Amino acid sequence: MAKTKFSPRTLRNIAWIETHLCVPEGRLVGQPVKLSPEQKIWMEQIYGTPTRTFICSLPRKNGKTSFSAMILLLHLAGPEAVQAGQLFSCAQSRDQAAILFRLASLMVRMSASLSEFVSIKESAKQLVCAELGTVYKALSADASTALGLSPSLTIHDELGAVRGPTFDLYEALETASAAQEKPLSIIISTQAARPDDLLSLLIDDALTGADPRVKCVLYCVPDDKDPFDHEELAKAQPNWHLMNHEEVFRQADEAKRIPSREASFRNLVANQRIESKNPFVSRAIWESCGEEPSDMDGQPVYIGLDLSSVSDLTAMVCVTESGDVHPTFWLPENGLVDKSRADRVPYDVWAKEGLLKTTPGRSIEYEFVAKHLRDLFDTYNVQALAFDRYNMRFLKPWLEKAGFSEEELERFYDFGQGFVSMSPALRELESKLLNGKLRHGNHPVLSMCAANATVVNDSADNKKFAKSKASGRIDGMVALAMAIGMMPNHNQDDDGDFSSFIADPIGV
Repeated sequence: MAKTKFSPRTLRNIAWIETHLCVPEGRLVGQPVKLSPEQKIWMEQIYGTPTRTFICSLPRKNGKTSFSAMILLLHLAGPEAVQAGQLFSCAQSRDQAAILFRLASLMVRMSASLSEFVSIKESAKQLVCAELGTVYKALSADASTALGLSPSLTIHDELGAVRGPTFDLYEALETASAAQEKPLSIIISTQAARPDDLLSLLIDDALTGADPRVKCVLYCVPDDKDPFDHEELAKAQPNWHLMNHEEVFRQADEAKRIPSREASFRNLVANQRIESKNPFVSRAIWESCGEEPSDMDGQPVYIGLDLSSVSDLTAMVCVTESGDVHPTFWLPENGLVDKSRADRVPYDVWAKEGLLKTTPGRSIEYEFVAKHLRDLFDTYNVQALAFDRYNMRFLKPWLEKAGFSEEELERFYDFGQGFVSMSPALRELESKLLNGKLRHGNHPVLSMCAANATVVNDSADNKKFAKSKASGRIDGMVALAMAIGMMPNHNQDDDGDFSSFIADPIGV
């Protein structure tokens, strides 16, 4: 590997840190800081060229917060300080926000030179260098306001904990820096769990190189490598020389044996984008079926329809016998931005991109769903449609108004949501996903539902989806499972009757 050449500014900053700061905790506590080769490279990436944002994603126990504290003090009382500069760190919780403040405070107390100039205000979680007029404050998501701030340095601590594509405190601080001549944001965190979470979006954008002022380093076990392989794990740790190797390998072996430990280990130690819960389908398996679906012309089509109440997501998924998956989603037009913020997913963006349909007003208008179904029945060879009975009473009058005949209504089947109906459908859906027999084109709304979907089991090991809104929308996966459940190779008896576990058609 070629030796990195450091700029004078970087060398000055490294020298200041190693001269004035001590290790705040751990087995080297109290000793002068000696930056690792990787940390020196990060310093060059931040200070060697124009940088607006530096993203560093690495596994836990690699000194993320300690490095953040060093950067913070460099800008509070070191050569990077700006007269009257406002410095902030932000985290999702008060406890997390307090960690960086505590480490920075310890470094100040351990430094004879810094403790003379920097005062510590414990109750306010502030550090103040009166001589330079610089102030640092730790903020959390429950802070009353971030308005009126003008940060010259912002450190986003563990941004990977944010779920969804937005975080109010992140937006407030990033937009508040416009008054500064050279604002700097540092993001240091393990990876987020999902590809549509804020940190994932920021990392993916940075790695494109679209803005050369946004730098990103990512340390993780690659998705195509074994996360339990000891060699791969070691390569993913930038400060491996400071870690307890035996303990890391013990955790890996335990997570491999105990499925309930796997997700958190892969996210926190292998630094992969993995939900802390165990999903119905893994991201890798789901994405392996991401080929673009073929058109449904001339093919038998089976439909699953998950009708929402009032303002929730309504989902319809069409599946052909050859595995082509075509989803459609609806939400009310009014309040769409608020809905996006509440669910932490970009419904408003998807609507603009034509990936999500909207109906007028603040509640789902089933007239539009009925018209869409009319077009499907007129255009394609629809064999059967499965629905959840709860809201069908509101849709049926619109189906009749749209001109559905009794014969067509007899192709609508009430599909139970309990273990008896759902378990066979989920087994078939799981089999098709594992064997690559579906093509869903990575539709973002359906992919969101797949990432959120988890199952519960009864005593006989039957499965059904766990419908907890706290874990996110799964309506698209419910509709997909119902469509798969209607296919003849799955639920049809020898005499061709669907009644083995589907109740009555709507027309009966």
